[in-house]
Formats: sequence, C-alpha cells, structure tokens
Amino acid sequence: MNSALQAELDHALTATVEEMRLAVEQLADALQSERTALATGDVEALNQAGASKHALMVRLEQLDSERVQLGQSAPGANHALAPLWQQVLQSLRACQQLNQRNGYLVSIRLQQVRKALAVLTGNDTEPSVYSRGGELRTSLRSQTLAEA
Repeated sequence: MNSALQAELDHALTATVEEMRLAVEQLADALQSERTALATGDVEALNQAGASKHALMVRLEQLDSERVQLGQSAPGANHALAPLWQQVLQSLRACQQLNQRNGYLVSIRLQQVRKALAVLTGNDTEPSVYSRGGELRTSLRSQTLAEA
C-alpha cells in the first residue's frame, strides 16, 4: 500500500474515533437530561432525551463499525489512537453507569405507580400464588376505593 493511501486511512480512522468521542459526550449529556426529566417528571423532556439517546446509540454503532474496518487497514494508526480510544471507552463506561442509575429511577417510579394503582383498584401488590389445586390466588381488599 502506498504512503498516500495509508495516510488517508490513518486520517479517516482518527476522524472516526474523534467522532465517537464527541458522540459519547453527547450521549452523556442526553443521559443527564434524561435524569433531570425523570427527577422533575417532565414527560416531554424525557421523550426528547430518549429519542436523542437512541439516535446517538445508532450513530455510535455505525461509527464503531467504521472504526473496526478502518483499523484493520490502518494498524499503525490504530496503535497511535490507543489513548484516545481508552478515553472513549472510559466515557462509555460512565454513560453505562448513568444509564443504569436512570433505569433504577424508572424502576422506583414504576413501583410507586403500581402501588398507587393497587390502592385505587383494591388489588394487593403482593405477588399471586398458586394453591395446592393449581388455582391462582390473589388477595383482594374487601372494598374497591375507586373504579376506572
């Protein structure tokens, strides 16, 4: 392979990894926005953050595919970019932690909603069990507080 083509491949790989770094920063911002929306109960902001998060994940998958292909053709640049790539990976780990924290907030909110619905409908929040005869048993309150 001639040196001009190799230099072009090296440049393309560097640009791809840099794009990934920027996309990961944007993903971290979207996750922070999602957390704020979850904390404040802002449904519109939550929808926007979710859409942004999805688009960024799709973009990161595309960029990673490009990075792998270019890395096979430009092993020298791949080695030179190792520090930047480690930074991208570290930022992705931080995003994963943010996403897990947001997921925890969603699960808490879901539990609260289920408990509120159980109170309103009169259904107990305890899990259902099967009797010896194989019949499903759920405990119900004696009075329904509200009907839908």
